[in-house]
Amino acid sequence: MQLQDKVALITGAGSGFGEGIARRFAAEGAKVVVADIDGARAETVARSIQARSVAADVSKDSDVARMVADTVGWFGRLDILVNNAGIAQKRGPMLDVTEEEFDRIYAVNVKSIYLGARHAVPHMRRQGGGVILNIASTAGVRPRPGLTWYNGSKGAAITLTKSMAGELAADKIRVNAVNPVIGETGLTADFMGGDTPEMRAKIVATIPLGRMSTPKDVAAAALFLASGEAEFLTGVCLEVDGGRCI
Repeated sequence: MQLQDKVALITGAGSGFGEGIARRFAAEGAKVVVADIDGARAETVARSIQARSVAADVSKDSDVARMVADTVGWFGRLDILVNNAGIAQKRGPMLDVTEEEFDRIYAVNVKSIYLGARHAVPHMRRQGGGVILNIASTAGVRPRPGLTWYNGSKGAAITLTKSMAGELAADKIRVNAVNPVIGETGLTADFMGGDTPEMRAKIVATIPLGRMSTPKDVAAAALFLASGEAEFLTGVCLEVDGGRCI
């Protein structure tokens, strides 16, 4: 039980990578709060792992403040914040993305990290430490054409992870990131610009280990970085990519 009695708040945990992380953390003894913009999905996942749920839009300050306050109210502390919630850019020319779409990508993928820190860090400081884990992407390391603005948002998440790690180390708050390659989630079709066997084969051909990532892969990396086994790791951005970034 690597996370026995740790309190973990995971955003975007109603499906995909976030759901995988929530399930793995619960199995490792954590007290989990499943947060998602879709409250019904969050509740379904939470019920299946005996966790709590909260509906929250991570781009809104009031929602993030509430989900953190609810977590602390339920369990008295917050040990691990996983900033997993994210949205994709539909694959296509950079100039075809509207201003509204651009703003939403950065609000969900970047602003959410700021809001999470704004509300979680004070609690972590008071309790003497904690862990923040940002789910970024290989898109921030080796960008694919047709996803320019999404790539930039994940590059920002990686830089923020390193800067936060340096600034919060004195507070015993570790900040790390996981960079998954394209995965088997609800966003797959957006990333590829569709979803056909031919499209999948073209993407998989760029991944040396020969497959996309899965929630199980990402959850295993998240567990390691959130656990005591990684107590001397901060500012690490771990590629979970089957060799894509080699």
